[in-house]
Amino acid sequence: MKRNWIILAGVLVAIVAVFVINLTDGDRPVPPTDGAAASALPASAPKKGSAAPAFELQALDDETTYRVGGPRDKALLVNFWASWCGPCEQEAPDLVSIYDKYKDKLDLYAVNATSYDKVRNARVFVEENGFRFPVLMDTEGKVVNDYLVANFPTSFIIDRNGQIVERIEGIISLEQLKKTLDKVTEL
Repeated sequence: MKRNWIILAGVLVAIVAVFVINLTDGDRPVPPTDGAAASALPASAPKKGSAAPAFELQALDDETTYRVGGPRDKALLVNFWASWCGPCEQEAPDLVSIYDKYKDKLDLYAVNATSYDKVRNARVFVEENGFRFPVLMDTEGKVVNDYLVANFPTSFIIDRNGQIVERIEGIISLEQLKKTLDKVTEL
């Protein structure tokens, strides 16, 4: 009987510990559970017409660092994703197609929300989907927070002046994406 009470007390301590750990992690946004677009963006959210928040991230290869912010030689598509995200998996072939078609006039950076993901899973996802464009690792979640990404995938089309041309939450058709990219790459 005494042993049962000790086991019960241990279980209760473990439950309280998990609860406390989750409470102290309150500054971090809750990871999205689906690919649905957010209904409303805060006024401070990076959106069409605003400057793209600057950032610098290490690539999945652990050798290259990529920077975003300010004027650039080419337009840029920044795609935020996670390996566990079903809509991200649906969108992956379109990203490969976009990269193949526009790589001479458009950079494409796939930013893995590593703070909600695992590097091992991201590597498998990249390999299985044939990503040939830079995959950046947001290990601390700072860039996801700066861009106020609440759902995956979320993409930003950024012109050569560093201005956001489009914020896309969720998946849009490949045709719609190409129309927007055709406009921004011709500027």
